[in-house]
Amino acid sequence: MQNRLSGRNLGFIGTMLFGLFFGAGNLIFPIYLGQQAGHHVGLAIIGLLITGIGLPLLGVIGMGLTRSQGVFDLASNVSRPYAYGFTVLLYFTLGPLFAMPRLATTAFQIGLAPFLSTNVQPIVLLGFSLAFFIVTWLLARNPGKIMTYVGKWLTPAFLILLGLLMVVAIVKPLGSLNVAASGAYANHPLLTGFTEGYNTMDALASLAFGIVVIDAIRDLGVTEPGQIATDTIKAGLISMSLMAVIYGLLAIMGTMSLGRFSHAANGGITLAQIANAYFGSFGNLLLALIVIIACLKTSIGLTTAFGDTLHGMFPKISYHWLITIACLIPAILANVGLTEMIRYSTPILMLLYPLAIVLILLAVLAPWLGQSKWLYAMTTAWTMIPAILAGINAMPAAWLHAAWLQALIKLNSWLPLANLGLGWSVPALIGFILGLLLSHRTTVRS
Repeated sequence: MQNRLSGRNLGFIGTMLFGLFFGAGNLIFPIYLGQQAGHHVGLAIIGLLITGIGLPLLGVIGMGLTRSQGVFDLASNVSRPYAYGFTVLLYFTLGPLFAMPRLATTAFQIGLAPFLSTNVQPIVLLGFSLAFFIVTWLLARNPGKIMTYVGKWLTPAFLILLGLLMVVAIVKPLGSLNVAASGAYANHPLLTGFTEGYNTMDALASLAFGIVVIDAIRDLGVTEPGQIATDTIKAGLISMSLMAVIYGLLAIMGTMSLGRFSHAANGGITLAQIANAYFGSFGNLLLALIVIIACLKTSIGLTTAFGDTLHGMFPKISYHWLITIACLIPAILANVGLTEMIRYSTPILMLLYPLAIVLILLAVLAPWLGQSKWLYAMTTAWTMIPAILAGINAMPAAWLHAAWLQALIKLNSWLPLANLGLGWSVPALIGFILGLLLSHRTTVRS
């Protein structure tokens, strides 16, 4: 047993956490943002960093400050039924239903598809997705080894390979940053970058990965709750600093790629084009290694977190059964396709993100405001309805023909800041104030 982590072990934990975070969306969305933002890329990067870096860092800090054992423990401040519902929805979204299938699809589309003719890609994708999740399952069987697999092996290899591509792209740019912005980035680059950060899922992941970091620190012999909290926060700072630098460079690469390529349907296509432009066929191989390693390490982390958390909530279901479920479902869903996966996951993200944000902010404010049930419950209740409306508003147009759905979309448009994707913010503030008043009143009476 030790009182605190050594600098070396803290570095491994921080590298592991970075590796867990940096997966499919972290490669795709900054590149896509750069293409769309054009000469507004600087403002767009700032917006992306707020949700893509700032919120995940606050999530890790919040877990540390409240000394929570995981997202279920933190969400229980609202109520236990809410904690069950929120935690299960969060882990299935980050796990087998959305994030994990996207990892395999991204790895295939960027890493292998350039080597294959179109007519054989569907069958190869099926085989690849099965192999990808078999490897994930094998490496997730022993949660105690995750720091070795991710922090000491996969992440350093990933950083070396990605660093090679980024250095060449910055030193020998394909174009300039002086290109026109597209779509919403033309008028609202900062706020559009902010909402684009939702798609990385990292604020949600900060809640999900908390249990992995805490368990890894304990496995290294640190048992005092305050020191676990401190080391968790330090690991968060290390991982988010790495991510901020890489996000910025990837977004700039996306903007400069317009000097040679046109706008693509997603960042995965652009990333493949950039690698090929610099290194030819070797670039495709380099990128294949980068993206497969990036997605594999995150897949291992998500599977481990899924199994650990749900086994703790439902002890009768074994860890190994849970990780089997977590790998079997995405092995099938990965064959839907990357662009479709992103489109269908957006409504769930728009629902979950406001709820996760208020939970994170309340956790960060806990040293000053406490963890009153009134405060958590009122803030969450007032956030939930606009979050549901935002999720409906983000559904594919083909799903929205029903009159009652159109009425809800209209209701969502009446909320302040709804056009910026922040319709939940004012109701959440109202709930926060009411919760403060009620918690204060309850304290005075007692």
